[in-house]
Amino acid sequence: MKKTALLAGATGLVGSALLPLLLASGRYDKVLVVGRRPVAVQHPKLVQVVTDLGQLEAERLRLIADDVYCCLGTTRQQAGSKEAFYEVDFLYVVRLAAVTAANFAAQFLVVSAVGAAADSSFYYNKVKGEMEAAVRQTPFRAIHIFRPSLLLGTRPQPRLGERLGGWVLSLLRPLLRSNWQKYRAITDVAVARAMLQAAQENGSGVRVHEW
Repeated sequence: MKKTALLAGATGLVGSALLPLLLASGRYDKVLVVGRRPVAVQHPKLVQVVTDLGQLEAERLRLIADDVYCCLGTTRQQAGSKEAFYEVDFLYVVRLAAVTAANFAAQFLVVSAVGAAADSSFYYNKVKGEMEAAVRQTPFRAIHIFRPSLLLGTRPQPRLGERLGGWVLSLLRPLLRSNWQKYRAITDVAVARAMLQAAQENGSGVRVHEW
């Protein structure tokens, strides 16, 4: 029996790499894309739900899926404030998990970040850690948390710091071993493929993916 995938954050780096994989996958006969603006993609499997992510409860009946892929994320600089960053990276993610869990989705797959920890002294990692802790409390059969380091890919809005960081980490990649290996830069496509592969395993419980 074919399944339905739901993708939030389809216009971001990982989400835009994941969308074509979901549409091409024989696992799904429907792919729901949820976001504030539509994606410029046409496909017979694609159903777009354009909505305010802060009001997902009002769209609950349109958000019924088997596998939920959450690629929402921003930075404090891009969001404009700590509060706006928290809204996207914590509130929107946790609200999506709550609404889709209430709709009996089986799996929740979410992009976090390497170093995520609720007790971190770094605000970015702290919020990511708090998000992970909240998502773990939702009653999905399986929860997959993906913790990439610096993401490599073509962004709609390039981030200078990440471009420089990606260049440096690419040079250092051969030297990063053992405990430091997880800090190696990784491509958006690699993360997207890992997310789809994890969903296809049909596992249970909570699993954290690092590279």
